[in-house]
Amino acid sequence: MLTMTDNAVFVIREIAAQQQTPESAGLRITAADGADSLTLTLADQPQAGDQVVDSSGARVFLDAAAADMLQDKSLDAEVADDGGVRFGIAAQV
Repeated sequence: MLTMTDNAVFVIREIAAQQQTPESAGLRITAADGADSLTLTLADQPQAGDQVVDSSGARVFLDAAAADMLQDKSLDAEVADDGGVRFGIAAQV
């Protein structure tokens, strides 16, 4: 199952707070069919069939294809000096 670094947890919680989303909200990750690309969006709640990963209040919703791709990965995040956010995926240690 996907894990999250402390940085990712902090960033996801901050994004949700800034957007004034409901408590059920989270970052939704979807995988394009037949592609190795992922799309990240802010969602008010998971969709039917999503796998939900919750770490200290930071919630990530994974569609089935993304859950398969990320089952042994860890989500990280960093905030640039200009406030932009970059997410990264790495192997779990």
